[in-house]
Amino acid sequence: MSPAPDRSRVAFVLSGGASLGAIQVGMLRALLDEGIVPDTIVGTSVGAVNGAFLASHGAVPETVEELAALWRGVRRGHVFPLEPFTGLLGFLGARRNLVPGGALRRLVTRNLRHERLEDLPIALHVVACDVLTGEEVLLSRGPLVDAVLASSAIPGVLPAIEWEGRTLVDGGVVDNTPLSHAIALGAREIYVLPTGAPCALSAPPRGALAMLVHATGLMVSQRFVAEVAALDGGVEVTVLPPPCPLDVPPMDFGQAEMLMARAEADAR
Repeated sequence: MSPAPDRSRVAFVLSGGASLGAIQVGMLRALLDEGIVPDTIVGTSVGAVNGAFLASHGAVPETVEELAALWRGVRRGHVFPLEPFTGLLGFLGARRNLVPGGALRRLVTRNLRHERLEDLPIALHVVACDVLTGEEVLLSRGPLVDAVLASSAIPGVLPAIEWEGRTLVDGGVVDNTPLSHAIALGAREIYVLPTGAPCALSAPPRGALAMLVHATGLMVSQRFVAEVAALDGGVEVTVLPPPCPLDVPPMDFGQAEMLMARAEADAR
């Protein structure tokens, strides 16, 4: 028999949004400064990356500053190193992805202290999508880096991850803000850290990758709205306000400092 959910647990829910994930660092600063710490973290895509860092290093202000330093140093080439030949092969159907995944794997691996999800000091659950069935998959045990990469593998852009006989891609395709999973896991005090990706721009994004991320955010944002509307009275949900609008597309990794500062100010 499964253990009864702990109704007092606090959960952080971190959504996807590519470079706009820097927004969550400012939100984390505000939450931890108020003494609000998670027992459970549920993340999708870049939210899985940020959530894994917090779960691995500990929910303390020093961790958030380390994460902020990481975001300041990240550039698009560290995540999406476009290589003309690889991209051409992708367009021709000789490869399943336009961007090689080695750079992101190295970035994630060297910034996490644990190898497996179940070994983390804070429980972490990340959302991915089965590319064959479209099924939403919650990863709670197994290799940490592979779980984070699966949740972050934008379909057709980054390599899919093989996981126990399944081929997994970015969880943002099916559930960009996995509130329902936090509730199912027993949390009754939930803090949602969105990136604001669907509303962030005041003009259409430029570039194919930026348009893809933006369109995916639009598709799944309605699910989150419906989930919030359907909540019962036993769950307290706080949605931190993302900066919106912004003139920062989700593929611009050069605006992290501004995003963190603005998000922190808005969250206080």
